[in-house]
Amino acid sequence: MDFLQTLFLGNSIEHWAFALAWAIGGIIVARVLYKVLGSLARKITSKTRSNLDDLIVDKLEEPLVLALTIMALRTGYGELTFGDQVDHFVDAAMIVAYTLNVTWGVARLLDAIIMNFFLPFTLSKESAMMDQFGPILRKGLRSAVWALGVIMALKNAGQDVGALLAGVGIGGLALAMAAKDFVSNIFGGITVFVDKPFRVGDRIQISGYDGNIEEIGIRSTRLRTLSGRVVVIPNFKFTDTFLENVTNEPSRKVGLTLGLTYDTTPEQVQEGIDILKAIIAERSETLDPDPTIWFSSFGDFSLNIDVIYFINKNGHWAYSPGEVNLEILKRFNAAGLDFAFPTQTLLTPDVAKR
Repeated sequence: MDFLQTLFLGNSIEHWAFALAWAIGGIIVARVLYKVLGSLARKITSKTRSNLDDLIVDKLEEPLVLALTIMALRTGYGELTFGDQVDHFVDAAMIVAYTLNVTWGVARLLDAIIMNFFLPFTLSKESAMMDQFGPILRKGLRSAVWALGVIMALKNAGQDVGALLAGVGIGGLALAMAAKDFVSNIFGGITVFVDKPFRVGDRIQISGYDGNIEEIGIRSTRLRTLSGRVVVIPNFKFTDTFLENVTNEPSRKVGLTLGLTYDTTPEQVQEGIDILKAIIAERSETLDPDPTIWFSSFGDFSLNIDVIYFINKNGHWAYSPGEVNLEILKRFNAAGLDFAFPTQTLLTPDVAKR
């Protein structure tokens, strides 16, 4: 069999045949295992309640097949000799291939977990920021896994990645300085997502703006003011300034001062206080906590009655006090209680001498 000993590129035909057999055989075995063991694994995982094991099998079977293929190619190459320099290069290339294959498997698994468990959770939330946060998290984790995988592959292949990391660090620092405000807004959005100081539809007051939240994004939040204008607020504002959530207040305090004319008798003042108590007691949205009503002072031109009551969640911040005020006007007029207005008495010189 002199033909088998014929040299081709420094190796005999026999060694080339063994190398080719290892490569082709490994690929065939990998494909068979992919079909047989994959079907068997799916049958086993389909009997469990959790979908996680099905997900693991589905996303890792292809990287495992590729790992077997790489192993077969490396074993086949072992039948050949091309010199130390080429052998060293092939060994380094195989290490890189193994590392990137593992990276591929981890990236596929993380991506599937986010797609099947996290994104459905964000879609169930009525928040635009949640819808935006899911894809950003998915792409960010995938990019981080691949960056780490490439660095590990180069390091395992014997490459000096210190200089590369230093360059990346300097570039990253420059990028971070240029995108400082953008990054601040992103972290502000994450803070809003985690702490939940407000939700879509809540009325808030911040930096002189008062209105209802229309949309919460990963970079900014849209607020519609009470005058109907839309204000776009960068999310970092929510981390470095005071914010008041008006919607979360248990009840709203309402203060009122009523001035009666000085010819009002003590009995009529008490009647006015009783009328006020009755008006507030009749309304369900003003019962808790109890109102405070008292004859507070002798004013310059009126006898003053002060009223403090609270409007709970069942009432409207504007309509409820308006309805209370209208009822006060009706009942005070019916009872003959006159409201005072600024007056002054001018005395003539003859009267002043008396």
